[in-house]
Amino acid sequence: MPVATRAGFALDDVRDLAARIASRADAADRAGRLPAEDVADLRASGYLALSVPREHGGQGATLRDCALAQLKLAQASGSTAMVAAMPLHLFGAMREHTPWSEEHFEKLCRLTSEEGALLNSVASEPQLGSPSRGAIFRSNARRVDGGWLINGHKNWSTGGRHLTHLLVSLDIEGNPAQMLVPNNASGICWEPTWRDALSLRASDSDDVYLKGVFVPCDHLLARHADSSQRNRPTPWFPLLTAATYLGVALAARDAAIHFALERVPTALGKPIASLPGIQRQVGELDVELQAAQMMLLEAARQWDDERDMSAVAPAKLFANDAAIRAADRAMRIVGGQAITHALPLERYYRDVRGGLTHPPSGDLALQAIGRSAIEGLRPPGN
Repeated sequence: MPVATRAGFALDDVRDLAARIASRADAADRAGRLPAEDVADLRASGYLALSVPREHGGQGATLRDCALAQLKLAQASGSTAMVAAMPLHLFGAMREHTPWSEEHFEKLCRLTSEEGALLNSVASEPQLGSPSRGAIFRSNARRVDGGWLINGHKNWSTGGRHLTHLLVSLDIEGNPAQMLVPNNASGICWEPTWRDALSLRASDSDDVYLKGVFVPCDHLLARHADSSQRNRPTPWFPLLTAATYLGVALAARDAAIHFALERVPTALGKPIASLPGIQRQVGELDVELQAAQMMLLEAARQWDDERDMSAVAPAKLFANDAAIRAADRAMRIVGGQAITHALPLERYYRDVRGGLTHPPSGDLALQAIGRSAIEGLRPPGN
């Protein structure tokens, strides 16, 4: 019987999807390319519309349910799961607060839920750094007869050529704006810059150039006087990306355990899983992963039920760091074979390190967490 979440979608369906994607993951990583079959499976399964509201054809899944789904999908392929995380976080955040008109929001929802569109926000630029810090985009659009002419260069564009539509952040007369751009528009040129990256090599997070790309007037989705609206805090991106890396770490845990159950040294005459030292190492690994999952899912629940973001940064930071430590411990349990292509552990070891790049990260996240703890105990009036 399918395991149903509160939103009503079946996690067993995600397991079936993950099984198909897992069969292609190693080859995809070695090629450094996202398999077209993975994208077709994501689009046909309805997975991309999990967070789309029910009234617009989606499943209206909660943040917690989307995190559960990502934990499962990422065990098959961190790269493909990260591609899927993009529309999930986008629609989840936008259904709660969006600068788009209701007409634009419904149109994009229907594209995803009814046509299986694969969308992603394309914001990062080589000279810009993280868009979350606030900056002026070099990519720009200017009015022409009947629409807009777009020029620019974007990087970290997860999904690459497989995207059906780009949500391009750019500048219009000194103000940030966002345009809907079909990926088949004339003047779009993709450069495969990502295939040799350390992490998530098969996510096609490539560079894209927009050279005189024309879109009609109604493709302007939003135009802001400042960056505060587009940088509004949301838990969807940090928790779903953290769930993705944590899912990869769970796969590393399982791979190490399977190896320990099957590895029978001639001098021992039984599986190394029977050794107390191996059991202790697996125990250390598993305790931290269980704690990370509980923190992550509880942070998501607090947002779903109470709109409380206080647990998001700690959960995200702990999950990403726990994923890195778990993959490292899994490598140590297995030993020499872990660094070869005989096992997927070297892929997992690389992929979890992508979590270091996502905001909020590092010292900034710890400062914010510490500041919140200090303010919580500060005497009134001080």
